[in-house]
Amino acid sequence: MTVKTKIAQVTERIRERSRPTRGAYLDRIARAAEAGPARAHLSCGNLAHAYAAMGQDKPALTAARAPNLGIITAYNDMLSAHQPYEHYPELIRRAARATGATAQVAGGVPSMCDGVTQGRPGMELSLFSRDVIALAAGIGLSHNVFDAALFLGVCDKIVPGLVMAAATFGHLPALFIPAGPMTSGLPNDEKARVRQDFASGKVGREALMAAEMASYHGPGTCTFYGTANTNQMLMEFMGLHLPGASFVTPGTPLREALTVAGVERAAAITALGNDYRPAGRVLDERAFVNGIVGLMATGGSTNLVLHLPAMARAAGILLELDDFADLSAAVPLMARIYPNGLADVNHFHAAGGLAYMIRELLAAGCLHEEVMTVAGDGLARYGDEPRLEGGRLVWGAGAKATLNDRILRPASDPFAPSGGLAQLSGNLGRGVMKVSAVAPERQIIEAPARIFAGQDEVKAAFARGEFTGDTVVVVRFQGPRANGMPELHSLTPTLSVLQDRGLRVALVTDGRMSGASGKVPAAIHVSPEAACGGPLAYLRDGDLVRVDAMNGTLEALVPGLLARAPAAPDPAQGAQGSGRELFAAFRDRVGPAETGAAVVV
Repeated sequence: MTVKTKIAQVTERIRERSRPTRGAYLDRIARAAEAGPARAHLSCGNLAHAYAAMGQDKPALTAARAPNLGIITAYNDMLSAHQPYEHYPELIRRAARATGATAQVAGGVPSMCDGVTQGRPGMELSLFSRDVIALAAGIGLSHNVFDAALFLGVCDKIVPGLVMAAATFGHLPALFIPAGPMTSGLPNDEKARVRQDFASGKVGREALMAAEMASYHGPGTCTFYGTANTNQMLMEFMGLHLPGASFVTPGTPLREALTVAGVERAAAITALGNDYRPAGRVLDERAFVNGIVGLMATGGSTNLVLHLPAMARAAGILLELDDFADLSAAVPLMARIYPNGLADVNHFHAAGGLAYMIRELLAAGCLHEEVMTVAGDGLARYGDEPRLEGGRLVWGAGAKATLNDRILRPASDPFAPSGGLAQLSGNLGRGVMKVSAVAPERQIIEAPARIFAGQDEVKAAFARGEFTGDTVVVVRFQGPRANGMPELHSLTPTLSVLQDRGLRVALVTDGRMSGASGKVPAAIHVSPEAACGGPLAYLRDGDLVRVDAMNGTLEALVPGLLARAPAAPDPAQGAQGSGRELFAAFRDRVGPAETGAAVVV
């Protein structure tokens, strides 16, 4: 299958830009692979420590002829998406034995819930947790007794951090095993309505609590199309899941069968067999382009504009914002999933889901088909979907037509001709906006600015009734060096109320918004950030600001902006409480948003 000219051009541009770093990376993982299984070089004492507690698996481990799979798990039972992982290690060990392999938990990684920390000090550690996850996974794999890695992780920073680790240990095959979304609860639009009613004082906390509990009600990922479910889409588009694994709900026979099949496949693709598929080869420039295409076609989370460059850098590949913008312009928006529509991911999956979308995008020339995946060569196999027949897992052709065109449309008749994200640039810096949920008439906002140094200040001004006209709300000193670049999602109900009152409002920030951000235009990830002398530091209340997603501009319409004295951040901001003291070195070292706001790559 031939890809569209624009897709091919962007891919080649990435390949050329990355040639030196990618070449050095491939040389490094090739040397690691040439050394053979690392445990063959360990002493008997080293191995005795590694195998001491392995019981019935000791004979197979000491013989060193069977693949040994290392499990990196993000399990905790506070995070609904990761609670199902509690019993996965034992299931994986049983499946490994049945296929003539062994498996060990190599290590655990932290997994924080952004839903719990939204609007709280802990959110300032959220983005940094990605790099901590990469470090923790690297420590687990550093024991060098594994022939492949199984990664158990789903949510916002967890999957990107695990991919960074998988790329760093790129000589090992890596297979990601999801846990699936929770069953549908209170519709997401109803949840949003109650949140806005609470923000405007129409309902009390008891009604809000009831709505939230009915929305987040069981094991699995939240059902809106935020960062967690965007991650799961990426793992299929990039070939790190088995086909169709992303959106099968927890606790079902099909979910367990897919986990067992993942173990069997991981054992089959180690260097000990004849189908070696190292993660570093799967994660090439075509895989990352396919991931970005999936992001645009589904209207996925803006957080991945941060995560994908960091993930790619771990594999020696250099992504830039222009790559995202050009691919967005070349890819149709095919899905409407909340907050871009009313459907949740279960409805999307039932309408044809990722299998239908991948088939359509391949036929339209928007995806690279000739890629290496954990399932085999070629992305076309991801147009198949799994099912149980007589208790046996099989794959068959996915839906050939959408089963609900209000949720999922063919590439030839999309919801929009271009993707769900727009790049903005101008004298205020560069940022991005998720446009898939923003009405066209709200994609250009020109209004006086109100300047704030944090989201609590915005909420306090709202409570005092200070927003009476069209406003561009600027929340600065929220970038990675200032305070770890927290999500400002708790502003969504407040700004939505203002918009529903008839005001034209927009948000401009060097911070982040949640993957669930919706109908209010928000220019986010603005770089350079204010704390590093970026233009947002020079804005003042009343300055006329134009946020224009149609033309991709972000401008302060004032003369002599940079001739002013810049505002300075509060030196105590983000420095203390909720563990923030531990991350001073991260804030000092972190890179800019444009390159992934990373510390370790």
